[in-house]
Amino acid sequence: MKKIILFVFTCFLFFFLSVQNKDGQLALLSVLGKQETTYELDLKEWNIYNDGSHPIETTNGINDALQWASENDYTVFKVPEGHYLIDKDSHIEMVSNITFWLDDNAILQKETNDYSSYKLLHIGPGVENVTLKGGTYKGDKDTHDYSNGGTHEHGYGIIISGASEITLENVKAINFTGDGMSIGKMGTLIQDVYAPHFESGGVDAEGHLINDPTKSRLTNLPIEHPYFDIQRTFQFIHQQNMPEGSSGYIAYFYKEDGTFLSKQDSRESNTPVGWGLTSIPEEAAYFHAVFPMPEVPDDIYLEYWMQGVSKQITVKNSEFAHNRRQGITVGGAQDVLITNSQFHNMGGAAPESGIDLEAGYNLNDNIHIKENQFYNNAKYDLILYDGRNAIVENNHFASKGAIGLAISEPFKYAKINNNHFDGTKIYAYNHATFRDNKMNDGLAAFLGYDLVIDGMTFTDTLVNLASAKPFGIEASNISVNNTKKMHTPFGINKNPIHLKNITITGEAALDSLSGNASDGSVFENIKVVGYNRTQLPRGTYKNCKFSATENDTIYGSVAVNNSGEYIFDNCVFESRHGGFSINSVHGIPDHVAITNSEFNALGDTHAITITSAKKVELENNNINAHHMERLDLEILRVGSYWTKDEPYEVKDLTIRKNTIRSNLENKGISTIYSGENAPPYIIEGNVLYNATLDLKENDLAINIDTQK
Repeated sequence: MKKIILFVFTCFLFFFLSVQNKDGQLALLSVLGKQETTYELDLKEWNIYNDGSHPIETTNGINDALQWASENDYTVFKVPEGHYLIDKDSHIEMVSNITFWLDDNAILQKETNDYSSYKLLHIGPGVENVTLKGGTYKGDKDTHDYSNGGTHEHGYGIIISGASEITLENVKAINFTGDGMSIGKMGTLIQDVYAPHFESGGVDAEGHLINDPTKSRLTNLPIEHPYFDIQRTFQFIHQQNMPEGSSGYIAYFYKEDGTFLSKQDSRESNTPVGWGLTSIPEEAAYFHAVFPMPEVPDDIYLEYWMQGVSKQITVKNSEFAHNRRQGITVGGAQDVLITNSQFHNMGGAAPESGIDLEAGYNLNDNIHIKENQFYNNAKYDLILYDGRNAIVENNHFASKGAIGLAISEPFKYAKINNNHFDGTKIYAYNHATFRDNKMNDGLAAFLGYDLVIDGMTFTDTLVNLASAKPFGIEASNISVNNTKKMHTPFGINKNPIHLKNITITGEAALDSLSGNASDGSVFENIKVVGYNRTQLPRGTYKNCKFSATENDTIYGSVAVNNSGEYIFDNCVFESRHGGFSINSVHGIPDHVAITNSEFNALGDTHAITITSAKKVELENNNINAHHMERLDLEILRVGSYWTKDEPYEVKDLTIRKNTIRSNLENKGISTIYSGENAPPYIIEGNVLYNATLDLKENDLAINIDTQK
């Protein structure tokens, strides 16, 4: 009975709150008291054409109707199906607090023109609470006149500049000469600043002007432009000839009557001259700016700008395609979500990308890009050029041969999680964390510092870890799968780094693991399995395993062949052909120490060969050769038969407390081919099972135990 009463009451309330407005449109008041009204656009009333003609009348009519709908408190503006041609000399100007809803079969198209710059729809400074829903926004790319020169790269579909709470849903933005959409800043020059504007001195903690010969200040900078009523932020930019170390400043804010309010230190907020926004207190009417600059150059110059950004922007379930420059530019925005959308077939004007975060002056903050599809873009899928705090997750980057993700040096604090890089490339510089991503048939170059790579899977991918600073890269829990025998090394270059829990499987065309990083890298729990050839980078190896391919036709060697220091502890080396080699292909190793490790010759091959090194120490290792077929083959050989008459290249060698086992009575340790004038080598405390010694006369053989 209660349910019946509740149902009847709800129906009555719905009927009571439903009213007809004066134009016959239905207005529905929700039970929460919020009025939501829809205006169905009347084309005849506003002289609008939906047959692709009369662009001036159509554009003016839509703008007039939007303004009228806003003034009459409509919250939804519904545009029927059809082809609406937007004037080449004008655009649609959005109003606040409205949903601009295009029928799924409605197209807004820019009139063909020869302009280097245009826009179809603009959401301007101070506009808020707008939803663009449905329909297609189309540029004139295919009919545009490019003959007057220039790049013609600034033909935009949708421009958001200094607006807030904007949503795009189920929208298509296609065929623009520039971008499908630009989410950008608002701003205006307030004052040019030259040397005469500065005076010597500072400001004390109470806001009083004081003498201070170590500082220079700008005084009474106004906060008067109407844009400051929209956003209370400013920026010093376009600086020239500022002395080194003087870009940081402290802003002191005052009320109109001169009362000191507060200060902000740009060095603490990371907003020095040319970078970032400084917030202004609500009551502030002017401010002083103090610079750590004892002398002001005569040719100094900078600009004081009101700068603001677009805020709280959401793009979802939309498509951006066939634009010349890119799908979306995020060019000055805060709190942006781009999700479940498609970005494809961008090309014709640089940078030719799906999404580009590039504002200049570090104006992008908190950008979330998730669950999107990128494909067939000419150069890039996603660029993080400048700004901070991006989350990139669960995207599919599949523009084959293009750069799936580029993180440039100015960008800070990116989190890259659970993405699939499919036939694309990664170029990442600084301040980024990669977790649980996968990549195939591509190239990954990690080139900066403050980079973390964790839980990543690479398949048939060339990987280059080139840290800009010592230990600027940490890599762990990584799987590398080589299936196509391509040139796909996992390379360690430039500065030392720390790697942990790395597994590399399968044959690459050349080296599976290589590199030329300077001394000091640390490799823990590294496994290289099924390799063809590996030339190891310098470093310390702990608990590592190197197991060559089982292919009988491939040499399968692992080599230490560069200058610097190599330390191995508790490692395993296995090979059917070639074994473990210490030589000087790229430089003479300075020091090679191998302890507590195991060498397994799985075929008729040397287990270890040493042809060139400044110092080698082999201690407490097990060396096994249970598959020997030739009696004259050495298990551990120093030098080479072919160079035995040349000057020696192994300068210092100690082989101590190792155990050598063989299935045949092979030469367990051989030094007779070490070269002319080779020094005495220390052969001490070794145990040889079914193997013999073949040493130079001057070697120091001590406490050798040979057993059958």
